[in-house]
Amino acid sequence: MTRQEGLVVASHGRHCVVESADGTRRICHPRGKKSQAVVGDRVLWQPPPPGQGEEGTVEKVLERRNLFYRQDEIRTKSFAANIDQVLVLIAAEPVFSESQLARALIAAEAAGIAPLIALNKSDLVEPFARAWQRLLPYRHMAGNAGPDSRHYGVLPLSLAQSGEVDRVALMQHLEGKATLVLGPSGSGKSTLINLLVPGAAAQTGEISQALNSGKHTTTSTAWYWVDAARTTALIDSPGFQEFGLRHLAPTDLARCMPDIGAHAGECKFYNCTHLHEPGCAVQDQVDTEGSPGTISANRYRIYGELFAELSEAPRY
Repeated sequence: MTRQEGLVVASHGRHCVVESADGTRRICHPRGKKSQAVVGDRVLWQPPPPGQGEEGTVEKVLERRNLFYRQDEIRTKSFAANIDQVLVLIAAEPVFSESQLARALIAAEAAGIAPLIALNKSDLVEPFARAWQRLLPYRHMAGNAGPDSRHYGVLPLSLAQSGEVDRVALMQHLEGKATLVLGPSGSGKSTLINLLVPGAAAQTGEISQALNSGKHTTTSTAWYWVDAARTTALIDSPGFQEFGLRHLAPTDLARCMPDIGAHAGECKFYNCTHLHEPGCAVQDQVDTEGSPGTISANRYRIYGELFAELSEAPRY
């Protein structure tokens, strides 16, 4: 039978849901022992022979533009492939982890994917003001994830209250793109998805029911079209407590942290770690009480912690 091109819109274990050019979706399983397809992949798939059920077969995963993933000491977790940007959604309350935010941004930079930050719950005046101040370094930071990047865009949102106002503001950044949405528990990720894709909950239920009927468990990452023309997409991702960066070398960190990378080429030594060497242009730019600089002390602290973490020998 003729192989067809399709888009992976959900996956779990060795099975995935593939969308055809006409919008039809069906469960497919990989040819061989292990599935390499992730949400966002373009694949070549083949329908089943007549009388042999409804599930198709993924024959080949086509070349990717990019892959966004995290890696700890034990396993690699792929979020999505072939995406245009990563939207990191955080909230004024509960207080967000700047380390987790930095890790997600570093992973996006490493993959060459433009990041966007959204701060939810602007209706909580004092907590929001404190969180907005904490994001000052990110609002001033020059990004390098692509030729059109100028800074990390930071959007104020109030998803529980403003509705259409936030929808319009978000669509200015999302239209015509495939955007992966990341966010810790309590940030409002489900609210955002449902605001932009009113049928998202129903679609998730349909996919889960289909996978469960095939003796598979619920999908954890899903691709949603925002518009009928299928030009704008949101990819809902599972929550995470940790975000490992073990796929990066410690020497990769500077180029993946734009505020530090902006000065890394000015150091006295070409292999400067930016931690203790004399003539380090990065250390000279760290903002301290007695020496104002362009790199926040908190961001530099995170850089040092990550450098030490990535320098450790694996414990497995």
